[in-house]
Amino acid sequence: MKKTLKVLAVGAAIAAMTLAGCGRQTTQGGGGGSAAAGFPKDSLIGVALPQKTSENWVLAEKLFNDGLTAAGYKASVQFANGGVTEQQNQISSLVTKGAKVLVIGAIDGSQLGTQVKAAHDAGITVIAYDRLIKNTDAVDYYVAYDNFKVGELQGNALLEGMKKKKANGPYNIELFAGSPDDANAKVFFDGAMSVLKPKIDDGTLKVASGQTSFEQAVTQGWKAENAQKRMDTLLSANYTKADLDGVLSPNDTLARAILTSVKSAGKPNPIVTGQDSEVESVKLIMQGVQYSTINKDTRNLVKEAIAMVSALQTGGKPKVTDEKSYNNGVKVVPANLLPPVIVTKENAAEAYKDDPTLGPLTKG
Repeated sequence: MKKTLKVLAVGAAIAAMTLAGCGRQTTQGGGGGSAAAGFPKDSLIGVALPQKTSENWVLAEKLFNDGLTAAGYKASVQFANGGVTEQQNQISSLVTKGAKVLVIGAIDGSQLGTQVKAAHDAGITVIAYDRLIKNTDAVDYYVAYDNFKVGELQGNALLEGMKKKKANGPYNIELFAGSPDDANAKVFFDGAMSVLKPKIDDGTLKVASGQTSFEQAVTQGWKAENAQKRMDTLLSANYTKADLDGVLSPNDTLARAILTSVKSAGKPNPIVTGQDSEVESVKLIMQGVQYSTINKDTRNLVKEAIAMVSALQTGGKPKVTDEKSYNNGVKVVPANLLPPVIVTKENAAEAYKDDPTLGPLTKG
């Protein structure tokens, strides 16, 4: 009898250990290590942002600092202007300091696997902010604007803008994409090409350079000088006699560089798209120089990210709107996606009516 009881006790202990182990694995893989059970309100929240390549990143720094502090957290918001290695070191430091949640806007989402695994092993929830972290199962959530939709809106804006200037094609266009180390860049491009490729195939659109693939269209580092240099080359090689009707530009910084190149070549302004609602580009849109941008209000995106942190703090589950679309190569990352808004001169006043910086630019 004693032997039987001992066997039963050992079996029960093994079963309990097995269940506990399964519980830890589920928590780690599905939603944030120790954060899944909640954590103190005054905990450290780490925010790792990329280089300051556009106005929206600079604004995000202030919004995260102010918003997290107002919510009662200890905030550590860092930029990695020195590149990928600096960001890797910053994330490792935040893990060592005991952050409960890491919000990461990756410079290169494919090079953070070791760091986010270390975060997960320490029980930290990882939220990819704006850019997806790739090739790892140690990312719990993704918060961003719907980036494929961004590309679709850009493609449609390019077509609509050219049609307003010239009712019927064919139209001569060139294609630009973002930096290949940014996971969003190809998503933007694919969204735009879902609209543009059928028109290229039926002859409505002509790409004189023949450069229609993402790899041919990329702009390393999202740097304006790289876009301007490529546009200079495209114009001199293909448009000495023909006019350029439109350019797909993935963001406002590159759009302005493209327009500078066109002006230097003495060519009339083509229809040029953009993204990020940068001040100088909104001014150009109101002047009729740049055709469109995309409004992805950073205030709303940061607000959603902080709301996700607060849900985790209370032991709840963050808001998720898409559990199917964002496969990072290892897992489908639950995503909280916000809707982007196309902005042209016609709707700028309405789009920016609540924006204290951009709203005044649309008056008069």
